[in-house]
Amino acid sequence: MPPFAALVETFLAQEFEDSPTHASDLGLSEYDGRLDDLSAASMERQVTESARWLEQFEAVGDAELTTDQQIDRDLAISVLRGRAILADWQGWRRDPLLYSDTILGSIFGLFLHRLRPESELVDAAVAYLDAAPELLDQGAANLDARLAHELILRRGAGSARGGVRYLRELVAAEVAPGPDRDRLAAAGSRAAAAFERWAVFLDELAGRATGTWQLGEERYSRLLREREALSFDALGLREMGRAEYDRLDAEMREIARRIDGRGDWAAVLAAANDDHPPTEEAMRAGYEHWTERARTFLREHGLVTFPEGERCLVVPSPVFQRPVLGVASYASPPAFSPSLLGHFFVPFAPDGTPEAEIERRLAANSNGKIPTTAVHEAYPGHHWHSVIRKGRTSRIRQVFRTPFFGEGWGLYAERMMREQGFYEDPLQELYHLNATLFRAARIVVDTSLHAGEMTVEEAVRFMTEKTALPEPTARAEVGRYCARPTQASSYLTGCLEILRIRDRYLAARGFEGSAAAAPVESLRAFHDAIASSGSLPLGLAERAVLAAS
Repeated sequence: MPPFAALVETFLAQEFEDSPTHASDLGLSEYDGRLDDLSAASMERQVTESARWLEQFEAVGDAELTTDQQIDRDLAISVLRGRAILADWQGWRRDPLLYSDTILGSIFGLFLHRLRPESELVDAAVAYLDAAPELLDQGAANLDARLAHELILRRGAGSARGGVRYLRELVAAEVAPGPDRDRLAAAGSRAAAAFERWAVFLDELAGRATGTWQLGEERYSRLLREREALSFDALGLREMGRAEYDRLDAEMREIARRIDGRGDWAAVLAAANDDHPPTEEAMRAGYEHWTERARTFLREHGLVTFPEGERCLVVPSPVFQRPVLGVASYASPPAFSPSLLGHFFVPFAPDGTPEAEIERRLAANSNGKIPTTAVHEAYPGHHWHSVIRKGRTSRIRQVFRTPFFGEGWGLYAERMMREQGFYEDPLQELYHLNATLFRAARIVVDTSLHAGEMTVEEAVRFMTEKTALPEPTARAEVGRYCARPTQASSYLTGCLEILRIRDRYLAARGFEGSAAAAPVESLRAFHDAIASSGSLPLGLAERAVLAAS
């Protein structure tokens, strides 16, 4: 094996050993049933090893590599620099979701994708369940009340309680009645008891936590530049978010004037939210309908290339995700499996949610909003992106992904479909623009929170006033931003970068003018090229696409 290829393979082998649950999620079934070692000793060892890997990749010069290999090398460097930036932050001492999500996601993924015979899936799931108490004990030993913040800990406790029912009642139902189901039910019950103890522990820890969720402006800016290969810092990003908010606000006022003559887009959307599916199942069916319409539109207009055999199922969200995620989401087929089946999760409410709150959630998934969300999550958003890149990129690009590309692509998909005339009336356009304005507000809040220039209460008020979110939804959103710095900013940031790359790509092909009017062959070539490049930091994606043009 050539030296660089050998370096990459050795690096990935170590990655899979350090996180067998990630390897399993990628479709490497030989790692099924093994939970990660998240002990303090393991986490500290990985920091040291990552620093050594960074030195090795930085020592590889351009002369010995092809253009694609240079991008692969720089992808590894960006990932490792990101880890170095966060090493002293010690997120593993702050966020309990690292521990519970590792367990729940691993079990859920087994039965979601079903890459092995059922009896082997049960063996792996029982192994995960039996190892769960030890992993939660590692979390209890690691979490530090001096570093962790009450908000993040209570968020984790809510997720843990959502996991209890999944483990005790729902896991066993994944398999046919018989000894395997009985074995799975017994292991699930034991793990559920451990999760109940874990939730009580987190409540107690939250009561005495004195730490912070605030990442800091310097770390945030370094992540943008060194991990995401972007050209601006946190405060520059915030100004971009503000400018986009103002631009979108003006455009939305104009569309609102066309709808009701007044120009108050918030009032137009508030009234339109009353037109929503009557039940959660009706909501799911609505998403399924518009998912298929988007797929048909793309085929008829020739805007993307479809891999043979791809499918996207539209299903209720996992029970354990419902307490911490109230919006639509997507799970891609494992990267190293032959599967092209994706899952679009529709946001069902947690168990025990009052009817009035369910009604509010349904209003947040109104009939006018559903089309743009279906585009984002499925066609040509996350699902199409996930299946078009399979088999077209290197192994390292299948392993490492950034939300700045993935979520940026989803938002770009919404915009491109508007350019091409997919939305049928001004109200659907208004919902699309509102989804983008919401992401602009997220940039302002996310950067301000982590730069120390906005409190949680100020952030909640900003989101309710600027995006018309109801207070409980805004509070849940802000909690997510506190727990996952930079993720909320990734959507619109990535979209704007992809639009800029598209302009450069079309210009290199001799096209001048509005990209919306570009020849469909050129647009399809761009979409196929950038989506097939992986889910790279945007600076690396630009290099990959322009090299292909």
